[in-house]
Amino acid sequence: MSVAPMLDWTDRHCRHLHRLLTRHARLYTEMVTTGALLHGDVQRHLRFGEAEHPVALQLGGSEPADLARCARLAADWGYDEVNLNCGCPSERVQRGAFGACLMNEPQLVADCVKAMVDAVALPVTVKHRIGIDQREDYSFVRDFIGTVAEAGCQVFIVHARNAWLKGLSPKENREIPPLRHDVVARLKRDFPALTLAINGGIATDTLVHEQLQQVDGVMVGREAYHNPWWLARWDEAFFGAAPGALTREGVEEAMVAYMEHEASAHGTPWYAVARHMLGLRNGLPGARRWRQVWSDHRLKDRPAREVMALARTRP
Repeated sequence: MSVAPMLDWTDRHCRHLHRLLTRHARLYTEMVTTGALLHGDVQRHLRFGEAEHPVALQLGGSEPADLARCARLAADWGYDEVNLNCGCPSERVQRGAFGACLMNEPQLVADCVKAMVDAVALPVTVKHRIGIDQREDYSFVRDFIGTVAEAGCQVFIVHARNAWLKGLSPKENREIPPLRHDVVARLKRDFPALTLAINGGIATDTLVHEQLQQVDGVMVGREAYHNPWWLARWDEAFFGAAPGALTREGVEEAMVAYMEHEASAHGTPWYAVARHMLGLRNGLPGARRWRQVWSDHRLKDRPAREVMALARTRP
């Protein structure tokens, strides 16, 4: 089980929340471009808390030498995995010649993977789609995996939709191209020695268990973000852990303590952290008001602990 890399969402504050809920699921950073690391603020992009392990850095790029340098940075900073993004369809990413459009150049992806594998001892993995635009022939994704695997990639995370490079927004690309979970199951049958994880449209325990009968892992994106309390069941349901004693109130209090530490150590405002936990009480009485209080920027000058008290007070 893992939580998908999601731009503007899975920052280190979000990952801290998710780690409070599950000790065993693998967490991924937002996609970080090679340019941002090689020419920008490395600490801002790579800093993470020790509690986040196991945590993977997702990179966006298409130059093997640059990706190798960034993989070494990931190793130096203590990440557990380096993942190459071959699935993002946004036009901005396409202009940088990486993301989903890389699926059209499997040999280039193989060169990128080999450069990273040669540079670090960390696992180098690839996240990709099952096709590009309206092309739905199975051989396209099968040959992509076959080529990249020869370069040393043993783990593929497959978003079970095509990526349409023109005509759809990134949001529409997560919803309009039809899900084809059967393609991922077929890939696993064709590549039994590889680790294949599936991503896309999986939002219940039942669906997770069904997929784990066919593939090696499940990556969850939007459902994990919008309904984070689901993650509190994962360790017991999917990793065989003993039943936990977590409560939503306990997680909220732990997040407030984290907000206080972040404010003291880094000057981080509490609302930059709180935005990630707004779904924590989904489905409970009073959840809407609780969410409104935590998202009320008129309270941004109040201490986080005071905001928590207000959120818990019944009107």
